[in-house]
Amino acid sequence: MTRIVSVEARTVRIPLDRATAFARRQVTQREYALVRIRTEDGIEGIGHCYGGHAAASLVSEAVRLLLRPLLVGRDACDTEILWQEMYQEALLHGRVGSVMRAISIVDTALWDCNARRAKLPLYKYLGAAASGTVPAYASGGYYLEGKTPEKLGEELASYVALGFKAVKMKVGRLSPVEEEARIAAARKAIGADVLLMLDANNAWSDVPTALRYMRRYEDYDPYWIEEPFSPDQIDAHADLAARTRVPVATGEIEAGRWRFKELLDKKAALILQTDALVCGGVSEFRKIAAMADAYGATMCPHWFHDVHVHLVAASPNARFVEFFSDDKVLNFRRIVDRQLEIEGAGLKLPTSPGLGYRFDEAAIARCDAEAWS
Repeated sequence: MTRIVSVEARTVRIPLDRATAFARRQVTQREYALVRIRTEDGIEGIGHCYGGHAAASLVSEAVRLLLRPLLVGRDACDTEILWQEMYQEALLHGRVGSVMRAISIVDTALWDCNARRAKLPLYKYLGAAASGTVPAYASGGYYLEGKTPEKLGEELASYVALGFKAVKMKVGRLSPVEEEARIAAARKAIGADVLLMLDANNAWSDVPTALRYMRRYEDYDPYWIEEPFSPDQIDAHADLAARTRVPVATGEIEAGRWRFKELLDKKAALILQTDALVCGGVSEFRKIAAMADAYGATMCPHWFHDVHVHLVAASPNARFVEFFSDDKVLNFRRIVDRQLEIEGAGLKLPTSPGLGYRFDEAAIARCDAEAWS
């Protein structure tokens, strides 16, 4: 039977070994909200999200207080019915942010549970659009104390040595001259044929400032400029997109198909970085991807390669998985029992049922973690 018998959540805090920074913030720890759902046939599905550097318990509490009462006793296969009810229940508390992240991880856990029951990897359960491997880019290039442009170049070149044909670095924290020196060193180190993505993490507040930087960046053939402005500045994204030859990418902290439709209607982005664990879960990601396909837009989801490897493999208009090759930035990999394998310029698709991994309870016990409740 597929009746849900339990829904549990917890928060885990993991310090970074070394403080790291991007355009507007420095991060010293990561907090993750975890959820697990069990059905009466003994199948367990999991979900998780990044809850920021503080207060991820807001997500866990939303699972417990808002969503669990709707789910226990219900059929885990009724993903669309349950999504609509969770969304309606959460309207007064937030259609984005922590509450939508709670919906996202619960929805993902339901899909994981159902795929495990079917004994299929999630991407096959969703309907595979790829097999074997999917393309990925290596994400890094953060600001660290003492990291010179030359050292940045060495870092990115090390990803190319692993086999990647696309890499990403952070931009926007320093002056235009200093940033150009970093990008020049990166391009020199990786060569002309490797794609170079630039991530500004909401660095700029106005189009003229963004253009000052972009005019310097354009000569180094960036594949995209990511999150140039606050996510709410959709018109600014559209204005910049019309003024630079570099494609604009954004959407990693957007939620719901409606905001993504506005991005597409206003031609504010050619590349959507929809995060399934932020936007509303696997259910909502699929709707956004299908809509984007009709607009000719590409999906390159943000963060959590363990989940997004499945969604890229199940979405015909998806191009890349964002991959972190170590735990220096995405230290979530310390608390799961399996890691993805690099193969060629991409990632090998999992063969185990569902998401293909579980939480490592022994590793979590060594962290600052709440008990399951």
